[in-house]
Amino acid sequence: MYLVRFHFSRHNRQIFTPPPFVVGPVRCFWGGVWAQLEEHLPVSGSVHAAAMTFVSGAAFVALLVILLCFIRLYFVVKTGSRYKPGTKGSIAVLVVAGSGGHTMEILRLMECLSAAYTPRYYVIADTDKMSEEKICTFESSKQQSQFTICRIPRSREVHQSWTSSVVSTLNALRYSIPLVFRLKPDMVLCNGPGTCVPLCVAGLLLGILGMKKVQIVYVESICRVQTLSLTGKILYPISDYFFVQWSALRDRYPKSIYLGRLV
Repeated sequence: MYLVRFHFSRHNRQIFTPPPFVVGPVRCFWGGVWAQLEEHLPVSGSVHAAAMTFVSGAAFVALLVILLCFIRLYFVVKTGSRYKPGTKGSIAVLVVAGSGGHTMEILRLMECLSAAYTPRYYVIADTDKMSEEKICTFESSKQQSQFTICRIPRSREVHQSWTSSVVSTLNALRYSIPLVFRLKPDMVLCNGPGTCVPLCVAGLLLGILGMKKVQIVYVESICRVQTLSLTGKILYPISDYFFVQWSALRDRYPKSIYLGRLV
């Protein structure tokens, strides 16, 4: 194992010496940049060495932070199913509703949930004109209804190109993070619309930062018989509970849970 070394200069200042696996790539990159600077600016060797030490140290710290984030992500995902929300009261659930069939399926799932799942936060895309009416009709049938409808930009439109989808998803994530951090739900329930990806990422970020564990429950659409949807493939590794409605999918994806037809 490589031990991080420190030594002292003549001015009795502590100087950090990063590991060689960091120094090598950084020196290769910095050497080319420094060669171009030396053509225009007279630079002494001591300044060059100090700059190299600073850049190498900064790169090492950045790599260390990234490594710690991945370790924390692994811990949050692996221990998520052990977390039992609602042991001290009601369960705040964030429900992601998509346009068309996704909304109908998610509302059928909501019919099976007890009154303990309250308050309910429904999140729909800002271009979705039908889901809000269906949600209001569904909630009006309940005796004690405590719900809120929130809107965020749509992650991906139908037939949208992959390149522009990355930009629109990042834009949706920009709105999802403050929304999820403000609501702090116990659970995110979704069934396939692209809008749920940035919301699940925001919920996962709450757990990574140690603010609150948010369980991610994903139910694959009944239409997916042999393969997962794109959203399902993205959320499969990070979901705490991943339900499929066909046994063929259970055989292909061992982490999934098959309980028959749910909707």
